[in-house]
Amino acid sequence: MKDIITYFNHPLLKLPLLAGLVTGFLCFLYFLALYALDVPPLGNIRVLDFGIHIIMMIATVWYYRKYIGHGMLHLWEGITICYVINTIAALVTGWLIYFFVTQVDTTVFAEYIVNSKKLLLEGKKQLVDQFGPETFNDQWTKVSTMTPGVLLPDELTKKTALAVLPVLIISLLFRKQDYNVLR
Repeated sequence: MKDIITYFNHPLLKLPLLAGLVTGFLCFLYFLALYALDVPPLGNIRVLDFGIHIIMMIATVWYYRKYIGHGMLHLWEGITICYVINTIAALVTGWLIYFFVTQVDTTVFAEYIVNSKKLLLEGKKQLVDQFGPETFNDQWTKVSTMTPGVLLPDELTKKTALAVLPVLIISLLFRKQDYNVLR
């Protein structure tokens, strides 16, 4: 057990894990704020919580470079920090939202299904023209049979897809290496 604790006590893991937990809770607070304002909290406006991810990634990479790396940061360290933060935050947010829609207010998920069906019906003509009626029927069936269990993988895949470019940019901007070894 001591070996496991020692492994996760390394700053390259400990710092982004803690930042990921904080980010996940902040994103859930954003979800709750949307819920309190009667804005559909599972709608497209919730994607704006990715800004919280970016702010926390920047802050953590900056902190790591300044205090742990003593002014130096390798590209792979920045990428590792950002992806750990992003993944942990997405998992925490996904689980908290899942528990909220299954235990606290189940109408949030029902409203999400209704809005998804409405969106699908609005794009029906384009979907049928491009892919055929069977594709529309498949999508309609998927939306109709959706369960809250889809929220966690959906959160994880969306945040991972959104993170690719910001992670690379943040890591490249904060990268600073000592090239004296090459001389």
